[in-house]
Amino acid sequence: MLKATPTALPEVLVLEPRVFGDDRGFFMESWNEAAFHQATGTQVRFVQDNHSRSAQGVLRGLHYQIRNPQGKLVRVTSGRVFDVAVDMRRSSPNLGRWAGVELSAENKKQLWVPAGFAHGFVVLSDHADFLYKTTEYYAPEHERALAWNDPDVAIDWPLATLAGEPILSGKDAAAPRWSQAEFFD
Repeated sequence: MLKATPTALPEVLVLEPRVFGDDRGFFMESWNEAAFHQATGTQVRFVQDNHSRSAQGVLRGLHYQIRNPQGKLVRVTSGRVFDVAVDMRRSSPNLGRWAGVELSAENKKQLWVPAGFAHGFVVLSDHADFLYKTTEYYAPEHERALAWNDPDVAIDWPLATLAGEPILSGKDAAAPRWSQAEFFD
């Protein structure tokens, strides 16, 4: 019922739920604990659901919680985004590598971003509604950010389709570079 495909980072998975559609619309399970476990081999407990709406060109991230790290299951219900995960685990052979995938209301793909990764996205459509489930509660005192355009990480954001630079929050505009980032053990 649920297809899981590894990205360039093997722990970060693209999930494709089975979609049943006809001329009336569609039906899909956006979350099923047993199907997730069977497809990923991972047991998770989600404690919080979040929903953000952003305009075209808004870039949110790259965010992570250094304590109480969050695993995130993310999806888009309206519009489309380019979604990115960066490995922040010092013990990982993939430290500093990134994976990106387009998520949209049309393709109905989801991304599983385990704890230990920074996460962010840029909106490619006029707007996007972005939903995500987290395995830990938001803890602002433990939140960290990584500069979206850090040359050491070199994310290939699809910005050519946007007019100008991405729109950032003050926090994201001031995010530390890779050389100043905090890492997971």
